[in-house]
Amino acid sequence: MQGQPNQLVLRKLGIDTQQEYIVFMRSDSSVCVSEGITSLMRVQISCRGKTIVATVNAVTGNILGPGEASLSNRAFEILGASDGDTIRVSHLSALDSMSLVRAKIYGRRLEQEHYDIIIQDIVHGYYSGVHLSAFIAGCVASKLDRGEVLGLTRAMLNAGQRMTWPGIVADKHCVGGIPGNRTTPIVVSIVAENGILIPKTSSRAITSPAGTADTMEVMAPVNLSLPEIRRVVEKFGGCIAWGGSAKLSPADDIFIRVERALDIDSESQMIASVLSKKAAVGATHVVLDIPVGETAKVRSEAEAKRLSDLFEDIGAAIGLTVQTVITDGSQPVGRGIGPALEARDVLCVLHNANDAPHDLKSKSILIAGQILEQCGKAIQGQGEEMALETLTSGRALSRFMNICEAQGGFREPRKAQFQHDIVSDRSGRITSVNNRKIARLAKLVGAPADPCAGIEFLAPAGTRISRGDLLFTLHADSRGQLEYALDYYARQEDFLQMSEGAP
Repeated sequence: MQGQPNQLVLRKLGIDTQQEYIVFMRSDSSVCVSEGITSLMRVQISCRGKTIVATVNAVTGNILGPGEASLSNRAFEILGASDGDTIRVSHLSALDSMSLVRAKIYGRRLEQEHYDIIIQDIVHGYYSGVHLSAFIAGCVASKLDRGEVLGLTRAMLNAGQRMTWPGIVADKHCVGGIPGNRTTPIVVSIVAENGILIPKTSSRAITSPAGTADTMEVMAPVNLSLPEIRRVVEKFGGCIAWGGSAKLSPADDIFIRVERALDIDSESQMIASVLSKKAAVGATHVVLDIPVGETAKVRSEAEAKRLSDLFEDIGAAIGLTVQTVITDGSQPVGRGIGPALEARDVLCVLHNANDAPHDLKSKSILIAGQILEQCGKAIQGQGEEMALETLTSGRALSRFMNICEAQGGFREPRKAQFQHDIVSDRSGRITSVNNRKIARLAKLVGAPADPCAGIEFLAPAGTRISRGDLLFTLHADSRGQLEYALDYYARQEDFLQMSEGAP
């Protein structure tokens, strides 16, 4: 039955658009006709005292009856709506902040108040995917200077909630760019066991086969609210949660979804994202890992030093003590590439297994040692020794298991249904590894969407191999994705560089 001119009755169709709010309306409905609403317009949807901003998808068939509308699953969830509820549809006011986005696209410098306006509109859901893409692309094309990065950082910090803790609070982050490298669960366990608070919120993958939140979620729940984060940290000194559920820097998770689709990782937004989240979670001291390598995100020592200075400068401006560590980014760290495989590496290190990846263990000890020294828990130069003892004694493992149980319970990583070995077609010595192609292969086989998918990498640089030796194993939960990845592997070269000759 047709209702008021701007009202429609909901019918649930069960359409999943992930985090996107979509409203489905007949193009001949009274709302569309009288209000001039067409596909891809942004409108306000009100129901049960709540309001969201959604993108219109016009329906021309009979899937919806006269006077009916539907919403994407996420929109139903946020509004608390049900079949038969009535929604009110209204035009969204003009977005004044889009003039600022256009100015950025054309190279104009924006001030703090401009970024505040843009970020507030983004957090309130007023920007469509097109608007978000324009802002992100504008920041990439017209690089932000130091003042703009600080302005964006503060705007992202001001848009969300902030946590406070007594005393010194630690945090860590890696700028990424190399597969594997899942040090966070190990570092958090060591640091928390030594009496330093470390409320770690982490991201899901943007352009990589796994983010820390993806890997941790294989072993324990990560969708923690702010009260849940506080409960876990107050009890066990640390947590490893997904930043998107905490909403401490809410614009960050919105940016991540768009950057993932665009396969872009903007430097200015990375700095603002990282530091706003650290400040929001209540950190006072932060250690940043910057891997450098020919196929890493950061390609040279000079670039790493420039990035390091910028992180430390912006961090100091918002009240953080930031220390950077420049590390080897020439190849993957650990054997696993993909959430479950990386989780297995983490557990091997925490269990002090004889076959634990030495590089992952060493790097975790390095980062944890730096934090222990930075926070005054260890004497300068003795942090790594303290970190190593905490690990080898088994105390780090015990702390990790306590954190997992407090977050909702530990679970063992599951294995993928299909495996396929890639062997060498010649003898020689591995001289270099292409991080980007290895990461791409891991994503094609299903990571991180399929948590068990990925690559078990067994041929780091320096390895001497004979013809027929195993280089890596592909793991997939779908035979189709495995075949797709193998087709890509067959058409590409230079995954590994090798010197010819006898091993």
